[in-house]
Amino acid sequence: MDQELRERIEREAERHALMNAVKHESDADVGAIMGPLMGENPDFRPHGGDIPEIAAPVAARVNDLAPEDRRDRLADLAPEFLEELEAEDEADEHVLPDLPNAAEYDEIRMRCAPNPNGPWHLGHARMPAVIGTYKDRYDGSMLCRFDDTDPETKRPDLDAYDAILEAIEYLGFEADEVVRASDRVETYYDHARELIDRGGAYTCTCPGETFSELKNSGEACPHREKSVEESMDEFEEMVAGEYNAGEIVLRVRTDITHKNPALRDWVAFRMVDRPHPREEAAEYRCWPMLDFQSGVDDHLTGVTHIIRGIDLQDSAKRQRFLYEYFGWEYPEVIHWGHVQIDAYDVKMSTSRIKKLIEDGELDGWDDPRAPTIASVRRRGIRGDALTAAMIELGTSTSDVDLAMSTVYAKNREKIDDGADRYFLVRGGERVGLSGEGPAVAEPPRHPDHEERGTREIPVGDAVFVEPEDVPSEGERVWLKGLGCVRYSDGGFVFTGDDIDAVREEGVDVIHWVPVEESAPVRLRTMDGDVEGRVEPEFGETDVDEMVQFERIGFARVDSVAQRSKDRSSGDTPRDEHAEDESVAYFAHP
Repeated sequence: MDQELRERIEREAERHALMNAVKHESDADVGAIMGPLMGENPDFRPHGGDIPEIAAPVAARVNDLAPEDRRDRLADLAPEFLEELEAEDEADEHVLPDLPNAAEYDEIRMRCAPNPNGPWHLGHARMPAVIGTYKDRYDGSMLCRFDDTDPETKRPDLDAYDAILEAIEYLGFEADEVVRASDRVETYYDHARELIDRGGAYTCTCPGETFSELKNSGEACPHREKSVEESMDEFEEMVAGEYNAGEIVLRVRTDITHKNPALRDWVAFRMVDRPHPREEAAEYRCWPMLDFQSGVDDHLTGVTHIIRGIDLQDSAKRQRFLYEYFGWEYPEVIHWGHVQIDAYDVKMSTSRIKKLIEDGELDGWDDPRAPTIASVRRRGIRGDALTAAMIELGTSTSDVDLAMSTVYAKNREKIDDGADRYFLVRGGERVGLSGEGPAVAEPPRHPDHEERGTREIPVGDAVFVEPEDVPSEGERVWLKGLGCVRYSDGGFVFTGDDIDAVREEGVDVIHWVPVEESAPVRLRTMDGDVEGRVEPEFGETDVDEMVQFERIGFARVDSVAQRSKDRSSGDTPRDEHAEDESVAYFAHP
């Protein structure tokens, strides 16, 4: 290697080492800079074995610099790199604003508080996406607290606990701590007792309708002036399960004449007759309402910032009464609007989706027609693509719309490079093929990666094409990867034309599969299942692999027919006359 080339390598290595160090606010990593270094300088590749040895001492010199000196040096050597980093920082700040008063806290701690009454629909993804992003930005922590203290109206689904944790992981994050509120009932009882003792709560046996009338007129119920001792005794009877549902509640004493009736002496505990589905919590009958349970837990678990829907503003106001009684400081609160998602006919509601599954109208939570995290995951949409789309919605108090096309665009950027191409013909029409043409077609596995080679598709004397691709009598089409044919008397005949027929004469390019060697496949889509035939090498794909069906779109391989595997390995199929069906889930165009 001559000295001039070596000096060039050192200069480029320094630029990329500085970029790596400044971007990640840490020491430069030699392994991490090799990819961009070689990618931007193809003439370095013949010397690939020597470059790490040259780059390592350069990176060491960069790592000896103070952080501010690294940034100054990068500005001198590669100002375009620094501009790129600053643009990324500005974009991040624009999408998600800084958390209020963040500098006043030793650690930013936020909570994701799902009700585990079912697996998550797509709207649920917004909370962990935003909280996880803030956690990374501030080097904070994220608590996942299951608010499962309603065994009746929002009854927990035992499978949902793990499903929700898996969804958080799929989105690219991990909870630093996991808490189940149903494990903490005794803690809530202790705080209720303390609240009663402080004069902040009383037991009430008014029928709901009676109390509502009194509350709306700004009048106190007769139980409001009970002694602490009497309320404490009745609360202990609630804890012991001596009342039935609807017979008694514990109320937080607020302002019975407050201008907002919703804040007047709100319910903290009530009786529930139906046992909790978790065995560990099945004995309890006296359960806290969400505003009490959540308010206590936010303080005890050290939550500094809460994000909640704009429709829950009254919850914060109710809980502030609680915090005043205990002398606690209320966390910072961000209220945001609802998110609406297009492209689905099914309403984005846990109860609605559950009902459709129970009625057999959906196959399950991962049915491609369901607006759920399980569904998009099975379709092959990456969690970080969904997270990126959710982050762009920001934290506005206005309702926001998320177009699935945005999610698809972000996912396409992440999967396109790795997705090999295949032909899939939907509802294929058989067309004979004659004339002089190749016996085997060899289209590329990926148009941007010649090194991956080609697929081999045996042609035979007939092909399947999609019905709408069959041309009019006498017209030509180009069978992709094969050649130009003319449609005549119900069949295709090779014409011998070269690719100029497409480039200069506008002949349409269509995809196809051979009749004899193709295999059946079922493509599951948001509009229902589609049956088709796929080229033989598809049988060599692996489950979970992302592919692109040319002229159709990207899909995730869900299962591969055994007969295809047998054929590809040269073995005899188990049943010569039976064809198993491969299954793929359509992701997006």
